[in-house]
Amino acid sequence: MDILRIGIIGAGTMGGGIAQLAAQNGFSVVLEDINEEYVTAGLKKIQERLENRVHEGKMNVVAMEKILSRIRISTDMEDFKDSDLIIEAVVENDEIKKQVFSKLDKICRKDVIFTSNTSSISITRLAQATVRQDRFAGMHFMNPAFIMKLVEVVRGLRTSQETIDTILSLSGKMGKTPVIVNDSPGFISNRLLMPMINEAVYCLYDGISSIESIDTIMKLGANHPMGPLELADLIGLDVCLYVLETLHKDLGGKYMPCPLLRKMVEGGKLGKKNGEGFYDYRK
Repeated sequence: MDILRIGIIGAGTMGGGIAQLAAQNGFSVVLEDINEEYVTAGLKKIQERLENRVHEGKMNVVAMEKILSRIRISTDMEDFKDSDLIIEAVVENDEIKKQVFSKLDKICRKDVIFTSNTSSISITRLAQATVRQDRFAGMHFMNPAFIMKLVEVVRGLRTSQETIDTILSLSGKMGKTPVIVNDSPGFISNRLLMPMINEAVYCLYDGISSIESIDTIMKLGANHPMGPLELADLIGLDVCLYVLETLHKDLGGKYMPCPLLRKMVEGGKLGKKNGEGFYDYRK
């Protein structure tokens, strides 16, 4: 099946980034969210990123306008009726995701492939909200989606090989390196990454060292491009907490979230997206 038209649900950090990626690679995109404010803000951020590339001499205005012309914004899921593949990037909550997919299942053609960008929720469980479990898989993009090369392609219990092959081909056309993983809590990336972030938060919580020192040790000592606390801010502390809670529920005690992480989320410190996390981005 040729994928030409991609529907993306959720115009936030991940959805907007995936929309930009798809449009940059020639795909026609419908970017949808629950209200005009969210979807307009998502498109504005895409435009700002492209304008920055123009100003840096990495892209010309004509190329930018072509990319933007491939993105149509919407607040109505009915606009996905002509899409060939759906990528869901709404809030990391399984009940909300299942409601979205159940509604889409009635709107989209029977041959349309559904994918979720979830970072931790069972693909098999989400697929049960539809009658197309064989055409349901995970496409877990890394943030920012328009830069990072990896896509985790998650095979659910009933995902067909044809669906996997289509997603592998699509990922390649987007310039990504796809890696197939079987459905499991946190897949591979977050099963490895979140314990490291959580342990870094514990190091801070236990008073072992400062935020900057913890990050510097991992950047210079392990050759990481950014420290774990800076990375947590980029991902979103609320997302980190949710993923850890999912891992803890499904895999046991070693994934228990640090009390400091929970306190920060409860206090509204969510990271870079709202200006304050372990670091202050409001300066």
